[in-house]
Amino acid sequence: MDKEEVIVAKKLYKSFDKNHILRGIDLVLHKGENLGVVGKSGIGKSVLIKCIVRLIEPDAGEIDVLGTNVLECNSNELNELRKKVGYLFQGGALYDSMSVRENLFFPIRRTQFRDKKLDTEELIERSLRSVGLLDAIDKMPSELSGGMKKRIALARTLILKPEIILYDEPTTGLDAVTSGEISELILKIREEYNTAAIIITHDMKCAKIATDSIKIMDEGIFKVVGTYDELSRNEEKEVRDYFI
Repeated sequence: MDKEEVIVAKKLYKSFDKNHILRGIDLVLHKGENLGVVGKSGIGKSVLIKCIVRLIEPDAGEIDVLGTNVLECNSNELNELRKKVGYLFQGGALYDSMSVRENLFFPIRRTQFRDKKLDTEELIERSLRSVGLLDAIDKMPSELSGGMKKRIALARTLILKPEIILYDEPTTGLDAVTSGEISELILKIREEYNTAAIIITHDMKCAKIATDSIKIMDEGIFKVVGTYDELSRNEEKEVRDYFI
């Protein structure tokens, strides 16, 4: 039986003035799948996932997320849908004036999220335990390393128990060891929370560890698709450049 489709995007277009970023791109994400999107800097990878949750409005196309037509949602419907879709920003986007505990409490307060099994404190502790940083609960962001900030940002994303997570360059700015740890953590999160994910990355080590399949983006569309092993054997120059 085919796996359930949790994101379907068809013929997405997006331009900024005369800069044509997305040129009719198609994407399908299945339940439980980790899909990698690879491409050069500035090619439009982040624009793509921002369009999926309408942080950016596409110029044309169709987007279905968890059975909902995203482009027809009003603001309330869109906010409800976004509770089910976690978004990990490149820099983590922690609030510098808030402690780790307060950063994790913020989405609970903003969305009035309630968990039938856990109270708020237990929910915060569970999320931090999932990323291995329960002991950082009372620290400030300024006291955290780059890798710790990524983990805390992921813990904050997990607070609302999303069905889908959109990772925007989860290993950017990290050393090789920490990048590997974050990539392994992405797999652990899928197992623990049963998530599907789109992972935007230029880090092929992350793609190798964390993804089931990879789409290479260029000129506003996906040019090549395959698993890491399939792409590593591909002799086309536009693919080989990622493995040098």
